Amino acid sequence: MPQNDNLTPLRDWLLRLEAHRGKLTFIYGVIWSLLWLDAHAFFQLSLLTLAFGFATALPVCYYWIRRHRHSSKIVRRGVWSVSYLPLWQFCAHLPLVNYSYSLSELIIQIGTAGAFFIGLAWAVWWIDRETKRVPEPTSRKYVWDPRQLVAWYFGKKNNKLRQSLFTLLTYTGMFIAMAFFLTRLTGCSIYESPLGGGEETQLKQIVKIQKVINKKYVINPYSSVLFNPPPIDDVKLQVLEVTEHLYKIGQGKGDGAGFSAGTTRGKVRFIRLKYDGGDWQQDMDRGADLNLLTEYGVRTGHPVSDRPEPMEIGRLKSFPPRKSPPMVYMTGQQQISLSDKELKVMRSYLLEHHGMLFGDNGGSSGWEGQFVSMMKKVFPRVEPITVYLDHPIHRIPYPLPRLPIVAPHGRRDALGWVVNGRLVAYYHPGDIGDAWADGHSGVPREVWESSYQLGVNIIYYAHAEYNKWLERTKK
Repeated sequence: MPQNDNLTPLRDWLLRLEAHRGKLTFIYGVIWSLLWLDAHAFFQLSLLTLAFGFATALPVCYYWIRRHRHSSKIVRRGVWSVSYLPLWQFCAHLPLVNYSYSLSELIIQIGTAGAFFIGLAWAVWWIDRETKRVPEPTSRKYVWDPRQLVAWYFGKKNNKLRQSLFTLLTYTGMFIAMAFFLTRLTGCSIYESPLGGGEETQLKQIVKIQKVINKKYVINPYSSVLFNPPPIDDVKLQVLEVTEHLYKIGQGKGDGAGFSAGTTRGKVRFIRLKYDGGDWQQDMDRGADLNLLTEYGVRTGHPVSDRPEPMEIGRLKSFPPRKSPPMVYMTGQQQISLSDKELKVMRSYLLEHHGMLFGDNGGSSGWEGQFVSMMKKVFPRVEPITVYLDHPIHRIPYPLPRLPIVAPHGRRDALGWVVNGRLVAYYHPGDIGDAWADGHSGVPREVWESSYQLGVNIIYYAHAEYNKWLERTKK
């Protein structure tokens, strides 16, 4: 049967790839590592880009698993073990496309346990093989090599059991140290606001009248069906309150809405802090952060990121002072447990990096005390004040007639911590994140609309204050 000449170039190309499979796999490994670093340290790529990048592990792993399907048992197990890491990371990042952070966290925890036991199995196999391979020393001096059963620290009885325990403890310590190092990677992160201009003013609310004309029904008067038709020209007036962008919201004289000290590639981002002791991820799976971020972009015209960013508190120190996030968000309803190092990072971020902390009580009467106690450790000499409705954070760009409360958890007004005339921390008592989530938790429209407006105000206030500081300190 004659060969199809059209397929010859494709075969030649596949043969060249086959000949360089080792180099290509190494290059892919480097690219995969960069993707992993971005996902855990840099936060620059979109979720779809990361998901696609990690998905490329499927054909690579499939190729090597299929290639070695007839190799020895050890080689096959080695290929499966190496393939476990990229496949695990793909499964962990896939739920993030739909912002299922809880599912992603669960897969990461299960995958970590799986990686531990896979590595332990290889450690036990290696030490057992080496023990059989390395000859015993002829002298009776102290032996330090753990591959030798006669090593002095194994004693004279139960040498094999003690060697196994030694292997387990040593491997566990190395695994914990490696996991600690990888989870503490901070990278060289930067945050840049969008370049533009505008003015700090209120968005004007206007009322539009919309006519809704019902359909005209023509009824046969001789029909046996009794029917009471509506008036032929029944016209209803429907009043719709909408927001019209009569002003360009921002600071400076640049083109487009934004900030004078921003950059052309800058975007407004939403960073949520991760901490021990509480359910920091509350409402993330229901799209709360992304919904607010999207609403902010639509209402102000500022470019925004396409994903929220959960972040450890320790990572805030990786941002340079003039390239730091103007605002970070914290919520929950359980205990807030911060280490001394995290408290120091938080203090540095709020003062030296000119940042702002937005705290939202996610559903507990005790969380307010937890948040106030944390702030007392961050700023021992700064007492919280009541943030009244006449404060700029409640007036620009939206003038709020009242503080929106989704579910009251104690007080009904906001608290603030002020340093040098600037709000460095803002506490909301009424679970505003529930109103941002998909479905708005069933609260009335005026409540979730006001909640969006307050969220927009807080994000804008933090970015505006940060922009003023950048302009003042510009060299």
